[in-house]
Amino acid sequence: MQVMVAMSGGVDSSVAAALMVEAGHEVVGVTMKLWGGPSDKGCCSVSDVLDARRAADLVGVDHHVFNFGEEFERDVIGHYVEAHQAGRTPNPCIECNRSIKFARLLERADALGFDAVATGHHARIVTVADGTRRIARAEDAAKDQSYVLHMLSSADLEKVMLPVGSMTKTRVREIAAEIGMRIADKPDSQDVCFIASTTSRAEFLGKRLKPTSATVVDSDGVEVGSVPAVQLVTIGQRKGLGLAGGAPAQWVNDVDVVGQRVTIGSRADLLTSHVDLDEMSWIGDVFDTDLTAQTSAHGTPRDATVDGNRVTWASPQPRVAPGQTVVLYDGPIVVGGGIAGRTIS
Repeated sequence: MQVMVAMSGGVDSSVAAALMVEAGHEVVGVTMKLWGGPSDKGCCSVSDVLDARRAADLVGVDHHVFNFGEEFERDVIGHYVEAHQAGRTPNPCIECNRSIKFARLLERADALGFDAVATGHHARIVTVADGTRRIARAEDAAKDQSYVLHMLSSADLEKVMLPVGSMTKTRVREIAAEIGMRIADKPDSQDVCFIASTTSRAEFLGKRLKPTSATVVDSDGVEVGSVPAVQLVTIGQRKGLGLAGGAPAQWVNDVDVVGQRVTIGSRADLLTSHVDLDEMSWIGDVFDTDLTAQTSAHGTPRDATVDGNRVTWASPQPRVAPGQTVVLYDGPIVVGGGIAGRTIS
């Protein structure tokens, strides 16, 4: 089988390439050049490309660089900025996986005659009773990335391979060391790759959107302060609200961009019984509405029931920031997901 391996320069994708070679496949390594701005984290730096090339040389496969910079700027960064402008808090890594790392790469692989694309993501692909393929949680729960791959359809998964998903991260590093990879102990990449460690989210977005001021009110509607950019305020936020010191801790529990209003309250005020999802998608048929729902990449799954696009928690949970992704699981298997809307009550 001819396999294109997406090599980010990290240990997981490098070992994935080695495992594909060991399995007897015809392998070519590919690194995607995405972000052209300053970057010292994630998988977008020049050093990461060099690490990927060295790893490809070590395992004896050709290595190429695909420039998807224009698509990344439009589909990932553009989406990130537009979401914030509308008062949503997006997950750019999910959008990158959706529109670039799988959609564009699978398209390119197909055009070049490859049978499959392999990556170093920590997730498993399983075949369910109806014969279709689904994403499932990784062997290493601490490194599980099924959340950020939830959008992959059964059709996509027919051409995707995740060779490290059934092993622990410790074992991945052991294999890298056994092969002689210099990146065996390389730290994991950090989100968000296009915002350097010396630049804050506010600084990055401040150059790309038009900030709007907003009043801050308490749970009784009494004005207690103001913020210069309502688009940068997030549900659950405690700091950076310009409130007077010495008062009890307060959390943001609602952001109204159009009304230029931020509502704060106690921890209890932040709790809600449900979240409504936009852009809802199911992977295959849903046979059970009693599921677990995860609201962040490394968040704790919570018991919930699903009726249409509404997820109702078994016990009250903190509000999910609009724009964040909620992924639904039946046991370890991803069954769907959606984007959190604004929860009013």
